[in-house]
This record gives sequence, C-alpha cells and structure tokens, in this order.
Amino acid sequence: MSLETDDEIAATAHAMMACTLPKAAWTHAAHFAVALWLLQDREAAAYADMPGLIRRYNESVGGRNTDTEGFHETITRASLDVAAAALAARAGAPLHAVLADMMAGPYGRSDWILTHWTRDVLFSVEARRAWVAPDLAPLLDQCR
Repeated sequence: MSLETDDEIAATAHAMMACTLPKAAWTHAAHFAVALWLLQDREAAAYADMPGLIRRYNESVGGRNTDTEGFHETITRASLDVAAAALAARAGAPLHAVLADMMAGPYGRSDWILTHWTRDVLFSVEARRAWVAPDLAPLLDQCR
C-alpha cells in the first residue's frame, strides 16, 4: 500500500483499524502514517486509542501481545510524541508531506529510537508495559 497521498494514508489507517491491512503492509512508515492520521483525526485521544488498535491488529495477523513481543507502550508513545512534534512543526502541511519529511530524516530509520534508549532499557518488560523515559538522550531534541 502506497503512502504518497493523504487518501492513501487514510486508507492505511482505516485498514489497520479494521484489521484488514495485510501484515506485510504494516511497515515502519505505515506505523508513522497511522500515528499521524490518528493525531490529526483524534488529537490527544490518539494516545488513548493507539494501544488498543495495535494490540487488536497484532492479534488479527497472528501476533501476540506479551512481555516479549507485540505491543510496546514506550515505543508507541515515543512514536506518537515524535509524530505530534512533526505535525506541529509543519502545521497545515498535508500528511503525506509530513510523513515524507519524517522518512527522509532520522525517523526514517527503524532504529531511530536507539538514539534515545539503550537496548536493555527499551526492550525491558517495564518499557513494554508502561512508559519509561529515555536513558540516552531527550526524545524531542531532534524535532526542535
């Protein structure tokens, strides 16, 4: 599924929420696309909605949500924070332009988060279950 237009981003978000998005389409860029769409559509409610949506989607494609796989609270919240900062920095810009900018920068790398957290802290059970603050660098320094 392409993410080059706002309509394609919306279609991806709707498919993810309906659990009809193919597992192969749930890419790094798609995660951020859905986060951007939810933040634009639901604003602060995106933070409350995203965990349940991800858990349900994971299970719909045969995944599990455990202490070692599936939904991860710290990564989800960090991704939403980064997406919210990107939206604020480009207020009024089309979602596909914000997403393209994100993917062209440091957030386009799937390991971007490891510039903020050590692997041990990020992949701890505690960080999977609840928000754990970065232990390497503040999260939003790159957005400023």
